[in-house]
Amino acid sequence: MCAAPGKMRETMPQTPIFSSMLGSSCSGQVQPDMGERCVDPVYQDGNIVSGSLEALIERLVPTMDYYPDRTYIFTFLLSSRVFIHPHELLAKVGQICIKQKQQLEAGTEAEKAKLKSFAAKIIQLLKEWTETFPYDFQDEKSMKELKEIAHRITQCDEENGTVKKIISQMTQNLLMALSARSQYQEIKEKFRQPATDKGTILKTKPQSTQKDILSVCCDPLILAQQLTHIELERVSNIYPEDLMQIVSHMDSLDNHKCRGDVTKTYNLEAYDNWFNCLSMLVATEICRVVKKKQRTRMVEFFIDVARECFNIGNFNSMMAIISGMNLSPVARLKKTWSKVKTAKFDVLEHHMDPSSNFCNYRTALQGAAQRSQTANSNREKIVIPVFNLFIKDIYFLHKIHTNRLPNGQINFKKFWEISRQIHDFLTWKQVECPFEKDKKIQSYLLTAPIYSEEALFIASFESEGPENHMEKDSWKTLRYEASSA
Repeated sequence: MCAAPGKMRETMPQTPIFSSMLGSSCSGQVQPDMGERCVDPVYQDGNIVSGSLEALIERLVPTMDYYPDRTYIFTFLLSSRVFIHPHELLAKVGQICIKQKQQLEAGTEAEKAKLKSFAAKIIQLLKEWTETFPYDFQDEKSMKELKEIAHRITQCDEENGTVKKIISQMTQNLLMALSARSQYQEIKEKFRQPATDKGTILKTKPQSTQKDILSVCCDPLILAQQLTHIELERVSNIYPEDLMQIVSHMDSLDNHKCRGDVTKTYNLEAYDNWFNCLSMLVATEICRVVKKKQRTRMVEFFIDVARECFNIGNFNSMMAIISGMNLSPVARLKKTWSKVKTAKFDVLEHHMDPSSNFCNYRTALQGAAQRSQTANSNREKIVIPVFNLFIKDIYFLHKIHTNRLPNGQINFKKFWEISRQIHDFLTWKQVECPFEKDKKIQSYLLTAPIYSEEALFIASFESEGPENHMEKDSWKTLRYEASSA
């Protein structure tokens, strides 16, 4: 989140987002004077753990002597969409702002003198909101509420127009962010297609002259670096509100209300499709090789690529490669696997062992995250988690803990934890890829033909014939369907 210009920022002490774990004290955080209403919201060790929606909204809005902690701003704005539409929240924020402004104007001369300081704090809140969650302002209702608040605030500084200039720049930046995201969405929609429809689905043995991955890149490290380029490009287009759709969309289904924007889940689907495409590409590259010796070399090459991905911190590509090699058409190639030096593959599978809720992977991920925090170079800052596990973690956090407590208050402790995980992801996705981009390799990875599941089995059986009655029946069925297609 960007700071406000000039001296405006000096009046607003901040603490780093999630500088301390849930339950610890938030240093530098000013507590609002809630008087007799201390039970709403409820605090625990300096953090809000529950409260009514109204009380949480009041906690969001700055006053003459108070500015909310950035951790709280991020967490509340992220989670509020589960309970209220952004334009409705903006309207409530606007009402509180107007009330406070009127109180200052009707107060003493000393209070009137603080109008500029109050205006600066409101602008800072709006800046953090528009920069972190620009998609909240995509509809006319939200923009109308934003303009209404801005109009009221500019009246606090009509003499030199500084506030007006800052608001104008904020609005311009917001429109640019919305335009850029809209253009990206249009491009992706144009090329949108299911994983199995990517490129040409091959059904016959390829010619010996046909290009394969080794003819494009035979260095496992370079291929792992190019995969990391693609991963970071994909995650850069996933936003916090996209991730919260997991929660709000499920609540929509439970309550039969349209609380989530289904179109926002497209970025999540596109990234998930990339994982599936990479897995299928790995399986295709292995199964399409005719000679066993070359096929063995291909398997060992991808094992080395997966290991390099692990070393980089690109766990998503690593998991996709392992998944591709564990697909039945590849896994059944016993003669091929008997020639493979599997020690390195066993180590990779150990890291991705699903037992104890992927305990080994989580330990490795934690190590990469700690390395990233103390890193001096972007190369050491790379952390790309296994995305479908990351999504499942948010899903289970949502399902295990209720949105509201028995007394009707919002269970804000739950949303602290969800926002912490999402903020970690946002930190990782901002890393700039340090590796030089190779358009030729990336083009192959993104456009190379892949087999359908049926075609994979056909190629697998053609390489190593069926060994039991079940495989023989499957092979017979597949040949019949292929010949009659």
